[in-house]
Amino acid sequence: MIRRPKNVYPLQPPRERGTGRAFALAALMHVLLGFFLYHGIHWQNSTPAGAEAELWTQVPDTPAPRPAPPPPAPVKPAPQVNNEEADIALQEKKRKQQEAQRQAELAEQQRQQKLQAQQEAEAKRQQQLAADQAAAAAAAKLKQQQLQQQQQAERLKQQQLAQQKQEQLKKQQEEQQKEQQAKQAQAEAQAKAEAAKAAKAKAQAQAEAAKKLDAERRERLAAMQGMAGGEGSTGNGLAKSGTGSGAGGNATSPGYAEKVQRRVRPNIIWSGDTAGLETVVDVRCAPTGTLLSATIRRSSGNSAWDDAALRAVQRSDPMPQDVNGKTPPSFTITLRPAA
Repeated sequence: MIRRPKNVYPLQPPRERGTGRAFALAALMHVLLGFFLYHGIHWQNSTPAGAEAELWTQVPDTPAPRPAPPPPAPVKPAPQVNNEEADIALQEKKRKQQEAQRQAELAEQQRQQKLQAQQEAEAKRQQQLAADQAAAAAAAKLKQQQLQQQQQAERLKQQQLAQQKQEQLKKQQEEQQKEQQAKQAQAEAQAKAEAAKAAKAKAQAQAEAAKKLDAERRERLAAMQGMAGGEGSTGNGLAKSGTGSGAGGNATSPGYAEKVQRRVRPNIIWSGDTAGLETVVDVRCAPTGTLLSATIRRSSGNSAWDDAALRAVQRSDPMPQDVNGKTPPSFTITLRPAA
């Protein structure tokens, strides 16, 4: 601490009067207060001597009289303080107060700076934490996008594989279908060839059978021509009846031609020319004799006579049955008008 010379004083406010007296009175009062406190605490520290006495009557309790306090010790007056030293002490006290205030302000400033630094560090930490969280979120989002892209690529790959497999299966099915169609076409061609061969053989057999039947028919026809003839009248007498002869298309009994002649002859109605007219009619019948069809096989050249002969056969439905109880399925009838 640097002391100033006594003869050099800084600028000071005017000194108050009675400052030394006030310090002296204050010191005196402090001394008196200490004295009274000391004697107030230690005045009953000594133990009184005991005494024995017999009491036959009840004596009321009376407190022992307190000893009189000793007179206060005379207080020496405080030494006279020099005014210059008091001023120096006051200045030193003010300086210390100012120094303490400055130290307090400096400490408060340092505390505020430290608090601000802590707040800035906390803000920076929060910013760094937010940045780290944002970076982590961005990384997670990028990873999720990459995973989705990978899954989408995998699904696309699976779809392409499934499509390729489906196309291969379709191609195999088409090839199998073509192969089956080729086999079927080959089988159909072979079946057609066999059918054509069978049809040809059947046609040949039928032609031979027809040729044989025609020969038999001609023989029967030649035999029946000698039996044809006779006259008759129509149901209403308007026209002359014609004559006719018949022959079986299949093997029939010898008398079946006469049965057909007797059935057809009454149904011939013709009043026209009779010279050189002869019509051959093909007949198809059911086993019961029902007429299935009657067609002109060989015309006489006269359409009117042909129609009359065809109507006579149609009116003869049903045809007679043979000795076996059945009507031949097909035969021919030769019809000529009566002369």
